[in-house]
Amino acid sequence: MDFAWLEVTTLAERPDRLPLITTFDDPTVAPFLYQDPVSAALFPALVTRHPEYTLLAVERDSGRPAGMLCTLPFTAIDGELPSGGYDAVLLSAAGHALTGTTGADVSALFATVRPDLRGRAVSGHLVERARRNAAALGHTALVAPVRPTQKQKHPLVPLERYVARRRPDGTAEDPWLRVHERAGGRFVAVAPHSMTITAPLHRWREWTGLPFDTAGPILVPGGLGPVLCDPERDLATYVEANAWYRHDL
Repeated sequence: MDFAWLEVTTLAERPDRLPLITTFDDPTVAPFLYQDPVSAALFPALVTRHPEYTLLAVERDSGRPAGMLCTLPFTAIDGELPSGGYDAVLLSAAGHALTGTTGADVSALFATVRPDLRGRAVSGHLVERARRNAAALGHTALVAPVRPTQKQKHPLVPLERYVARRRPDGTAEDPWLRVHERAGGRFVAVAPHSMTITAPLHRWREWTGLPFDTAGPILVPGGLGPVLCDPERDLATYVEANAWYRHDL
């Protein structure tokens, strides 16, 4: 597919484009997903610290931002991908920042495509460019705690079973998993607590429009699994599992 209409650069190559990363507004993302405290505290500063690891795509004619894929260096302890997934990568990268070092491994963490451009294979192009960029930075593999985009329609299906779902042609049923697999990625493990969000019940009511007045699991729009509600403590917790994929380069 011809992507001549797109210009993809790292933020290190085009630091003037850093402000563009805040312009992506995806109305399909559930509000509570922006409330992960680890991400809120660490992600923006780490992207700024490692501009060579973030790819930004803009339309050549208009200069409008079209898509973004952020990766970060971290360290997989003893070669094992962390069960903490997304949050664990951020914490590892932050630990390296405190010591002035850079992790030996690299993980993709966040990808987005402008809603009106979806369906034009931009996400696959960004994954391929991220693979090339990781190799150019000296890495031999790119990993990713992938958040399956359609898992929210099947919140009670265990992630291991969901990842195994196939279309008649043998490709992954989930479109985002399919993008990674077509680019050469392979599923290696589940990150069972990739993201954890705990908040008072009034916040969950604001984010979801649901009453949150009964104890136990509650299914919420946009969640890959249920939220556990505890009215006695006035708290609810969402723990999200992601699927670790590995791209050998």
